[in-house]
Amino acid sequence: MNDFRPTRNYSGTAMTVMLALALIGIADAFYDSYAIYNGQLLWCPPPIDGCNTVAASPYARIFGVPLGYLGLAFYLAMAGLAVWFLFEPLSRSLRWVVLLYTAAGFGASTYFFYVQRTYIHAFCIYCLISGVLTLLLFVAAILHFRATRAGEAAPPHGAAASAT
Repeated sequence: MNDFRPTRNYSGTAMTVMLALALIGIADAFYDSYAIYNGQLLWCPPPIDGCNTVAASPYARIFGVPLGYLGLAFYLAMAGLAVWFLFEPLSRSLRWVVLLYTAAGFGASTYFFYVQRTYIHAFCIYCLISGVLTLLLFVAAILHFRATRAGEAAPPHGAAASAT
C-alpha cells in the first residue's frame, strides 16, 4: 500500500503528458524504422535536410541495430511505463524507474545530437524531434517526482491527530 501523499492536488497531468509524448515518439521512430527496414530514403523537409546523411552514417547503428529501432523500443517502453504510471502515480519505485529511464533517454539524445553536430555535420529532423520529446519526457518526470516526493517524509494519515 502506498503512503505517499502529493504536495498539492495532483491530477495525473504529468503521466498523461508522458503518454502523449511517448505516442508521438512512437510515430516518429516508427517512420524512421519503417523507412530503414524497407531501404527507402527518409523524407526530410528543408531547411533540415540531412536525414539520409545521418541515417547512412556509421554512427546510425549500435552493434548493427539502427538507432530508429532502438528509439522505437524506447518509446514503446515509455508508453508502457506511462500507462502503468497512470494506475500507480505515487509508487516510489516506479517514480524512480521513470525518472532514470527518461534521464537515460535524454542523455542518449544529447549524445546523438553531439555526434550529428560534431562528426556527421548534418541533422535529421526525426532525431531532433526525438531529442525534444526526450527532454520533455525528462522534465515531466522531474516535475512529477518533485510533486510527489515531499509526501515521502509525511507522517501516516491521521498520525498527527492521534499524537494530541
